[in-house]
Amino acid sequence: MNNFVRVQAMEDFNRARNKALFNEIQHFLNPDRRKLLSFDEVKNLLKPKNEVYLGMQTVPIEKIAGSEGRYLDFDNHFLPRRVNLRQRWERVDEAHLSDIILPPIQLYEIGGLYFVRDGNHRVSVAKAQDVRYIDAEVISLQSEIKLKPGITPETLLTEIIEYEKRNFYAETAFGDLTDDWNLDFTSTGQYDVILAHILEHKYFINEKVETEISFNDALLSWYNNVYHPILMVIKKHRLLRKFRNRTASDLYVWIVKRWDDLKRKYGLEYSLDEATKTINAETKRGFFTKVKDFMKKIFNS
Repeated sequence: MNNFVRVQAMEDFNRARNKALFNEIQHFLNPDRRKLLSFDEVKNLLKPKNEVYLGMQTVPIEKIAGSEGRYLDFDNHFLPRRVNLRQRWERVDEAHLSDIILPPIQLYEIGGLYFVRDGNHRVSVAKAQDVRYIDAEVISLQSEIKLKPGITPETLLTEIIEYEKRNFYAETAFGDLTDDWNLDFTSTGQYDVILAHILEHKYFINEKVETEISFNDALLSWYNNVYHPILMVIKKHRLLRKFRNRTASDLYVWIVKRWDDLKRKYGLEYSLDEATKTINAETKRGFFTKVKDFMKKIFNS
């Protein structure tokens, strides 16, 4: 390898590192925006149904959005974040500058974007050299949710929640039946919780009547007799002021869980009013500090 190529590779790495540092400074107040996506985190959120081997593909570099194991080593532009990447990065760049063909990289595809299984340095060098396409061996994980290039961990969460909301409203006709389009959450999986609450409510009603009620009737009954009264409790006690980053629907899920805990402790006849009094009494003893920790566990699980 001649000296010119070696020096050029060193300069290329320095340039890439400086860009990474500038990107970090730009997003100092919003560090999530410069993070490379973690494949495992995206997979856990999207919950793909199965895997399909696609074989060799020519993949657009701009659609490679994350990594399986090296997402902390590179930023969202695949620029190197660590100095200790220099040696490997420069060797790959030297091969590129010398027109040496390297083996294809290995990628996962999910939601229309790609995540590196093997070949992170090759992707980083390709991006730094403005290469538009790269050869890759691809395994596709089937997901109904489609993601856009440039997505961040923050916007990823928002898109998934919006997708879940659209599905829930479409499948249950929730908005048409209740005229309430504000069943909103700040974490994924909560619409499944609501559906479980409605079905449980339907089960208990059918235990007491001869003719089974429809799902629509059960939904309306749950909304009017369970959900809405709890929203009134939330409003009455101004709980949203204490949890400014949460929605009323978030608090509904927490209160129901807390109420269930109290019923297990004091008996099934423990009413919502009694539970509210207990919560209020606990509030005076710094209860909301404990609640915040408790809610973090719920919303992160």
